Amino acid sequence: MADVFRALDDRTRRIILDLLVERDGRSLFEICGALTTRYGLSSSRQAISQHLAVLEEAGLVRTERQGRTKLHHFDPGPLAEIARRWPERKQDP
Repeated sequence: MADVFRALDDRTRRIILDLLVERDGRSLFEICGALTTRYGLSSSRQAISQHLAVLEEAGLVRTERQGRTKLHHFDPGPLAEIARRWPERKQDP
């Protein structure tokens, strides 16, 4: 669970997850393009690849190969586990 919190403790990684929630199955090239054009983040492909590796280690991103392209998918499982551990409390009326 510590990996999840560490992964989320970075603005760029949170934006990458937002992009994957918006449209799942993006390539590294598509993610880099969206970060630059929509958010003005001009990190190198290598830096974004490292961010994706952190997200994958935390279980928040999974990948699949389609030919020569590696696609990235958002996996909400670790976040659901956190929500189950600390569920929202209902307030008394």
